[in-house]
Amino acid sequence: MADPPKIAILLQQVAMAVNAHDRENPDHNSWGIGMAHFDIERLGLDEGEELIPGIVLQADGGQTGQFRILCDGQHDQGEVEEEEEVLDAVAEQELAEPLQAPGPAPRIRPPF
Repeated sequence: MADPPKIAILLQQVAMAVNAHDRENPDHNSWGIGMAHFDIERLGLDEGEELIPGIVLQADGGQTGQFRILCDGQHDQGEVEEEEEVLDAVAEQELAEPLQAPGPAPRIRPPF
């Protein structure tokens, strides 16, 4: 198991995140915390373990070092997905002529 101070900080952060989620989304029911499997093992915790009352730990394949609040609501409801326009980074044809200096290039003499 990880150091008790690390677990205490994790539990504090989880409780704050669940409270913030529930405050911002009163119609959603939080039921778990999603974490990378690597982080669960590193902290010496078990998947399905209840971290705080009613909140279980779930390995969800997310990024390491982060956790997510798992709930029964849809957070992207009503959002319209924007269609991205794909552009070529290199033009197929040249639009301008190369820049040419008027007359011959000046001679460069090294300083003495």
